[in-house]
Amino acid sequence: MKTPPNDWRPSASMETLRLRAEMLAQIRAFFSAREVLEVETPLLAAASVTDLHLQALSCRYRGPGADGGRELFLQTSPEFAMKRLLAAGSGPIFQICKAVRDGEAGRRHNPEFTILEWYRPGWDHHRLMDEIDELLGEILGTRPGERLTYAEAFERYAAIDPHSASDEALRLRVEALGMDSTDGLRRDDLLDLILTHVIEPKLGHCQPTLIHDYPASQASLARVRPGDPSLADRFEVFAEGVELANGYHELVDPEEQRRRFEADLEARLHAGLREVPIDERLLAALEHGLPDCAGVALGLDRLLMLKAGTRDIADVLAFQTDRA
Repeated sequence: MKTPPNDWRPSASMETLRLRAEMLAQIRAFFSAREVLEVETPLLAAASVTDLHLQALSCRYRGPGADGGRELFLQTSPEFAMKRLLAAGSGPIFQICKAVRDGEAGRRHNPEFTILEWYRPGWDHHRLMDEIDELLGEILGTRPGERLTYAEAFERYAAIDPHSASDEALRLRVEALGMDSTDGLRRDDLLDLILTHVIEPKLGHCQPTLIHDYPASQASLARVRPGDPSLADRFEVFAEGVELANGYHELVDPEEQRRRFEADLEARLHAGLREVPIDERLLAALEHGLPDCAGVALGLDRLLMLKAGTRDIADVLAFQTDRA
């Protein structure tokens, strides 16, 4: 007889699983009181993100309508589908769902995780940051967060101007962190390493910290404000040195969005990453008309880690991937 595995028990305690249920109920009540519609979108879709830093898992569907099989991607977030709902006239919406990302595992990462994502038509990212303060206050009991620009955070905690520092200065700072080689790293890669290794651990210890005005080169799906330097209408939220959320004043221009997707694919090719299809349905929704809006994705497992007082994501999951 085959010996049964000895890791069948949940990695989270039943007390923590009850705390998760309470937190989810709090979140739903928060948005219900504000008349934000809860929606549900597919976990499997024909396209995936083109972002170099997000790698999707895929599977092959072989049922009716898929002669020879059809590749489907597990979504890294519900963003694209939710924007299609916004373009169809949904109004303000939120979703609590699973997302899946390849190559992410550790104390703060699990390949499968729970995400809260919501969108507010007619709002910019600053107004959305106000609402995040309200939500975190209800869930964690925190006071309104400190707001810093990306440049202010770098200057305060790393003594570097991220917009004017030379690539060589950034490279030397990263090498001082103990990296053997920085060959092949782009400017944004160097900035990200300084952010994650030097700055992030110092953020959000007395109150949440909200970093905004990222370099335009890191806009992702956010609008860009022209200027010197040009800046992205993007923000991230940190608490106890942990990144919780990433939000944008959303890009609504379909031509610009296609240009960014195509630039991502070119960069993926040079980096030796697999080619992925562009989401043409999202672009069609933008052509139809995405309303001016702000949106944000927040990691609920990390939020629960803070609420439960643990530093290991396994402590808040019923079954992490290595025992699923």
